[in-house]
Amino acid sequence: MWKNYSAEFMKQNRASSISVVIAAFISALFLSLLCCLAYNFWTYEIESIVLEEGDWQGRITGTFEEKDITIIESFANVEKVKINEELSEGKNMVVDIYFQNMKSIYQDMPLIAEQLGLDETDLCYHEMLLSRYMVNDPQDENPPLLMMFYLGILLMVSLSLILIIHNSFAVSMNARVHQFGIFSSIGATPSQIRFCLIQEAVVLCTVPILIGSLIGIAVSYVTIQAVNWIGAEVIGRHEAVFQYHPLIFVVTVFVSALTVLISAWIPARKLSKLTPLQAIQGTDELCLKRKKHSRILSMLFGIEGELAGNALKAQKKAFRTSTLSLTLSFLSFTLMLCFFTLSGISTNHTYFERYQNAWDVMVTVQDTDIRNFVLDGSMENLQGVESSIVYQKTAAICPIEVDTISDEVINLGGLEAVASSSVHEENGMYKVKAPIVVMDDESFAKYCSQLGIQVKLDGSIILNRIWDSINSNFRYKEYVPFVREDADTITLQSVEQEGKEAEVPVLAYAQEPPVLREEYENYALVQFISFSLWNQIYGQLGGAETDLYIRVLAEDGATLDELNTLETELSVMLGQDYVFEMENRIQERLDNDNMIQGYMLIVGAICFLLTLIGIANVFSNTLGFLHQRRREFARYLSIGMTPVGMRKMFCIEALVIAGRPLLITLPITVISVSLMITASYLDPAEFLANVPVMPVILFILAIFGFVSLAYYMGGKKIVRDNLSDALRNDSIS
Repeated sequence: MWKNYSAEFMKQNRASSISVVIAAFISALFLSLLCCLAYNFWTYEIESIVLEEGDWQGRITGTFEEKDITIIESFANVEKVKINEELSEGKNMVVDIYFQNMKSIYQDMPLIAEQLGLDETDLCYHEMLLSRYMVNDPQDENPPLLMMFYLGILLMVSLSLILIIHNSFAVSMNARVHQFGIFSSIGATPSQIRFCLIQEAVVLCTVPILIGSLIGIAVSYVTIQAVNWIGAEVIGRHEAVFQYHPLIFVVTVFVSALTVLISAWIPARKLSKLTPLQAIQGTDELCLKRKKHSRILSMLFGIEGELAGNALKAQKKAFRTSTLSLTLSFLSFTLMLCFFTLSGISTNHTYFERYQNAWDVMVTVQDTDIRNFVLDGSMENLQGVESSIVYQKTAAICPIEVDTISDEVINLGGLEAVASSSVHEENGMYKVKAPIVVMDDESFAKYCSQLGIQVKLDGSIILNRIWDSINSNFRYKEYVPFVREDADTITLQSVEQEGKEAEVPVLAYAQEPPVLREEYENYALVQFISFSLWNQIYGQLGGAETDLYIRVLAEDGATLDELNTLETELSVMLGQDYVFEMENRIQERLDNDNMIQGYMLIVGAICFLLTLIGIANVFSNTLGFLHQRRREFARYLSIGMTPVGMRKMFCIEALVIAGRPLLITLPITVISVSLMITASYLDPAEFLANVPVMPVILFILAIFGFVSLAYYMGGKKIVRDNLSDALRNDSIS
């Protein structure tokens, strides 16, 4: 009997059955996709850490004998022990330890150290790798919470997907309270009713859940390949390999099936608490416990607006998931677009536009002193090279008297007012930072010529400017002269060795630095000196940075291929004698764009997923409420409402459901963007000129379009319903 009843009900109520099937399919698909992508991103993160830092879990440094290694291996939780030949020096050995159960590493490592007679300071933990397995130091008051944050997001989105199935079942099954009340009155037991509902759930959802889970795996694979394609040109990125664990499939199917069973069980449990008379008297229509007047809707749309407002309030709980999902998706999407727009403007200001003409190829030669640097040939003889500079950076302190501060700084309130805590006066003297840029002699001579001064290699050119922090911000800096330009020499003091200093002739005061890709400190007297002078004063100052830099400027209009060729030629010129890293301007811009596109793809995918959750919930609820609202609209027709009026009601409801998230989101977005613009000191007009209007409009139209489609599909059958059939009390049909 129950099998026949369920089969007949599903046949006669196809819209309700289809809504349940669609809800189960969509939820299983996206739950599978989400879990699969999360697993792949997690494994990729671990692979990146292992490639960069190694796969060791614990590390001990000390003097070990063979018996000590045996002691370590004898611990029950130790899987293997490896001597790190690369880090070991002489008798001082570094031992990498791998554990079977990483969760107890913070308990086992101190015990191992105790057995070996070592101090805990000799222990090292691979915290980055361990944190990805959610293993953190129990004594750490601020443990890394990134993985927990990701898991929290995963659980929230998964919960939204689960609610789609639950809401779909709740709508479909709660509408049948009256029917099952009749069954109860003729002897049907609660267990029989529960069995009926559960068997329907199994029949409707088994195949959609399995198919949705498999398609989710396929979409995840395609997504990983798309990410690889987008990030193919990013330097230092390794290719992601699609991985899948059978447990993901088990979890996806189990959670979906469990949700279906619980969703079917809840209305059955509710029915079991009702007497047959209560169930028969109950109505399957949506109703409000307390009528509320929808002033705005009634004022704008008349009686149809009032009726639509009451209907939406009655469905408020069911549409809560869709409203939340649509709001979060639109908010995330608009904030993402605005953030990346502001980020792009900021990056252009601070990097790409500022250094557009300052470099084309940049070489960092590691652990090399400029005094020992020798090139086999001249870089400027290479084809396509306009100019090149070899330089190294160091630091010094410059004592300057109070009365040498420029009039412009004094008019701003003095050096303390401009530089705040960056400088302080002591015995009538200021000690300010004096970064030194040591340039090769040929480049320094060219810089002298650019300034129109006599070429000399025995003095310093001072970048005589200080940021006017009172009348400008860090985004649009304005500078004033730092000191008066009447001193013939300047004293530079060593940062590392107190009491050592050098008296250097001043060749010129400049307002513009040489063409280098360098950011100079705001409240410092930057010194540009020649290699020849550095050779003379190195003993007094010392402290040069370990790396030196080569800036190469190509001819105008150089292409990426030409810069890549230039990099190859420079690599040959540097040969095997130096360890160096090389980058070019065009490739770096492309890498930056690819990185931003990757971020936008990930965030956009999350926004898209949230949107689909909301839209799927709208479809589920709209189609599911079809049966419940038949009699409601039939009564409206019986008292004179026309089909046009009914369509108007549907349009109003669709407008409210799609418009409410937008009305919530737009003010939040405007406020958030205003705060971001204020915090970044960007010109609002510059943002307005680049505001991503079209993507936002398309996103809004997509939301309105899909919500309208859901109501069109749900309302089409209602409008065409037979009046007498709709008003008739349902029994078995």
